[in-house]
Amino acid sequence: MSMLRTTALLLTLVFPSLSALATEYPLPSPKSRLVGENLYYTVPEGKHTLEDIAAQFQLGLSNLLEANPGVDPFLPKPGSKLLIPKQLILPNAPREGIVINVAEMRLYYYPKGKKTVEVLPIGIGQIGKDTPENWVTSVQRKRANPTWTPTPRIRKEYAARGEILPAVWPAGPDNPMGLYALYIGNLYAIHGTNASFGIGLRVSQGCVRLRHDDIEHLFKTVPIGTRVQFVNQPIKATEEPDGKRYLAVHQPLSRTIAEFESNEPVALSLPKDIAKFIAKADTDSSMIKKLLDERTGVPAIINQ
Repeated sequence: MSMLRTTALLLTLVFPSLSALATEYPLPSPKSRLVGENLYYTVPEGKHTLEDIAAQFQLGLSNLLEANPGVDPFLPKPGSKLLIPKQLILPNAPREGIVINVAEMRLYYYPKGKKTVEVLPIGIGQIGKDTPENWVTSVQRKRANPTWTPTPRIRKEYAARGEILPAVWPAGPDNPMGLYALYIGNLYAIHGTNASFGIGLRVSQGCVRLRHDDIEHLFKTVPIGTRVQFVNQPIKATEEPDGKRYLAVHQPLSRTIAEFESNEPVALSLPKDIAKFIAKADTDSSMIKKLLDERTGVPAIINQ
């Protein structure tokens, strides 16, 4: 059986609800935060972009780039094997409503009354136009076919590049907000996009972007009033009921253009709860160093 067919079979077995809409995981017990299993995928012959592969597996571009250091960010080599990071540690946040972890560029949705979590990849704000990082709000209204009213600052920036924006961009498939929007607060929204690229990247004016099918799914299933929490957790940890302790380390968000454009890794600090989690006698220090150095976002066992 080919690797592609094997992968498809594994997806059916492990993620029966994986589709173009969302990856849905059964919720683990309250004492567990580990969900899913990783997969491997062999890039077939032909011009298959990494964005195409990311979309196929419900991932953002950064998720694949982190998990596969050295992969070509545009056209991965046919025959090369990619790790598909489908094993996740749930964010350290209430399992309620929507939780957005900007550090890993994923949105977690806990539907009320269901023992599941849906995970979707997102695009977030550019440096200087940051998406909120520590904020609790709610879905205040929803709108299909939204218009876009660019701020004076945005219009000025576009004008400097020779692009003149209208005062109000009309609704439609060419609208930068896509075809659906969930408004949270006065300045931000969770919305679609008119672009075919950018999910898993820092591309927006501060809002949260999703692929068309994903935002349509949320629009149809997320009620007004749903709790929304933003967190910034590049390091996630869990001690499972069997005693195994897992750590997942993502690249932290750059704070400046200089950091973003540098080849040097962004400084990574350990929150107190993570430092305490690591500081145990059975911790494998070599594994900790590996995770902090590589920052693949993939959970790994850290106790011997």
